[in-house]
Amino acid sequence: MDLQQLRYVVEVTETGSFTRAASRCFVTQSALSHQIAALERELGQRLFVRSSRSVRLSEAGAAFVEHARAALRAAELAKEAAAAAEGVVMGALRIGVIPTVTAIDVPSVLAAFRAAHPHARVELQVGNSDALAAALRQGDLDVALLGLREGLEPAGVAWRALARTPLVAVFPRHHPLAERGVVDLEDLAELSFADFPAATSGRAQSDAAFASAGVTRDVAFEADSATLILGLVAVGLAVTLLAPGTVARSGADVATADVRHGPVRVEYLAWDGAAPRSVARAFLPFAAAVGSENAEAGPEMDSGPASE
Repeated sequence: MDLQQLRYVVEVTETGSFTRAASRCFVTQSALSHQIAALERELGQRLFVRSSRSVRLSEAGAAFVEHARAALRAAELAKEAAAAAEGVVMGALRIGVIPTVTAIDVPSVLAAFRAAHPHARVELQVGNSDALAAALRQGDLDVALLGLREGLEPAGVAWRALARTPLVAVFPRHHPLAERGVVDLEDLAELSFADFPAATSGRAQSDAAFASAGVTRDVAFEADSATLILGLVAVGLAVTLLAPGTVARSGADVATADVRHGPVRVEYLAWDGAAPRSVARAFLPFAAAVGSENAEAGPEMDSGPASE
C-alpha cells in the first residue's frame, strides 16, 4: 500500500468515476484501475462496487476512504513541517472569503503572500459567513474572512476584527428618501426590501437592527448575491442595506443614505487558533496588518500568530 494508491481511491470516491479520477491524477484509466485492483487484493476487500453505469463505495470502501484521507492529510502536513523547519512555506492555503468583503483588498493581499512565499499554493472559496465559519471549525479551511452583525463574534476559532462598518440604505437613483442624506429605520418600514436569505449572517445584520427598533419590514426579494440585490434596487423594485464599500465597488446606478441607529457589520479575520498549519501562520500577518490599528482580538488571540 502506498500514498498514490490512497490518492486514487479518494479521487474515484470524489468523482464517482475511474475515468474522471484518472484525468485528475494525470494517469491513464488502466493504470489507475490496476493500482486500485492491486490494493484491493492486498486488503482482501472490494473497495468499489462497479457497474456499467456507476461506481460506488462498498461498505469496506466507505470505512477505508476516511482513513485514506487522513493518511494523505498527515503526509501533506509532514511535508509542510519539514519545509517549515528550513524556513520554507509550502502547501495549499485554503482561504474562505465572503463576496462582500471590503476590509482588505483580497487579490492584493494574496499576491503579496504568494510573492513572499512562492512555494505556497492558494485555494480560494467564496461563500457566506456561516458556511465558511463551519468549514473553518471542521478543518476544511485554514483562514476565513467573515462579516457578522455587531455583537456577534466568531465561535470556536481565533479571530481578529478588521473593520466595523455601519450599513447604508440603498435606494433607486432618484428616490426621495435618498435626498435626505440620513434616514431612520422607521422611514424604511413601508418599503419593499431586497436582502440576503433568511437565517444567514448577511441577513442577520439588518434583521437584528429592525427588531431592536421594533420596526417590521417587507423583504420581498431574497438573493445570495449583492450584485443581484443592487440590480433589483437600481430598477426600482426594492431598497436594501449594505456596506458602503460594497455599493461603491459595484458601480450600480443607485443612491445611498446613512441610517441612524442602523445595523453595523464587523469584518473578521478568523483561523484555527489551536493548531494552525504553517502556511496559515505565514499568511496571517499579511491580512491582520490591514486592520491592526483598530483591531480587536478574539479569545484565542494569545495562541494565534497574527502578531508574529
